[in-house]
Amino acid sequence: MEQLGKRSGPAARLDTILRHLSPRLGTAPALTSIPTSAQVSAAPQPGRFRYTLDNNVLTPEQRQFYEDNGYLLVKKLVSDEDIERFRKEFIRICKKEVSLPGAMIMKNEALKSEYGQSENIVNKVQDFQEDEELFRYCTLPQVLKYVECFTGPNIMAMHTMLINKLPDSDKQTFLHPMHQDLHYFPFRPADRIVCSWTAMERADETNGCLVVQPGTHKEPLKPHAYPQREGKTNKLFHGIIDYDENGPKVHLVMEKGDTVFFHPLLIHGSGINRTSGFRKSISCHFASSEGYYIDVKNTIQEDLEKELQEMVQKKYSLPSMKLRDIWNFRARLVQGERINL
Repeated sequence: MEQLGKRSGPAARLDTILRHLSPRLGTAPALTSIPTSAQVSAAPQPGRFRYTLDNNVLTPEQRQFYEDNGYLLVKKLVSDEDIERFRKEFIRICKKEVSLPGAMIMKNEALKSEYGQSENIVNKVQDFQEDEELFRYCTLPQVLKYVECFTGPNIMAMHTMLINKLPDSDKQTFLHPMHQDLHYFPFRPADRIVCSWTAMERADETNGCLVVQPGTHKEPLKPHAYPQREGKTNKLFHGIIDYDENGPKVHLVMEKGDTVFFHPLLIHGSGINRTSGFRKSISCHFASSEGYYIDVKNTIQEDLEKELQEMVQKKYSLPSMKLRDIWNFRARLVQGERINL
């Protein structure tokens, strides 16, 4: 795995941007593989299985469940020790003891006067690929062992998040409407992308666990927009337009360390946290590096590109960047060879 250095200041920030936007120009150090026990064929599957690759990790029953439902829950995959390390690093980020280049820290600023710089106001740390401690999650052998069953051996970490779902109210500030993650992604093929989502503490209906609609990974990408409802909505918390609320859903009750893997077209979301505590999770979207970027102009993803371009320009004072360049900046190799992405 590429080793993260300790960088700070404008020069380091520019180095980070150039390193990610120019991966073939010699700006990045050589990357090496992380070994995994999964032996996977990256050849297309002409027969029974479409969404998983031949491997010696998943049982036939697990493969069939993912094929049918678009997700797979693995119990107690991540250790308490690792989760405690991620939690401590998150607290350090909340207290601004850690500089995190390129990350988006989402906060409820209305609570700052009451709680100061603490986990009580931070809802999400997005794009933590430059934080050596949190990025360890994306390199855990027990996680990559499963990821390889969906992506093949050349694996990119494309999108990283640590979510700290804050106590909410009827305003539903932190509710994430039902959506498909592929809406955010300008890379394909969808079947070689998978999300790994690990509960850092028990997640259930009371604190806003994940809600999935089984089998919807077989449906096409749908148009998304901000939900039409009262109350504040977090940036980029888009939902499916005209979503049918009466469709069958499954609430994924998970214990600390449980991990769910799911397809980027699976319709899912999360409710509000009705408790007085937090609901933490850590996740990464992985993709085969053999995938490719697409131009979203004149597609249902075009408005998303414009919104992200405006956010990047405002945050970093950079010239306009295409959606693919923004994602190329986020991406990091975790196993095998960086080919296209």
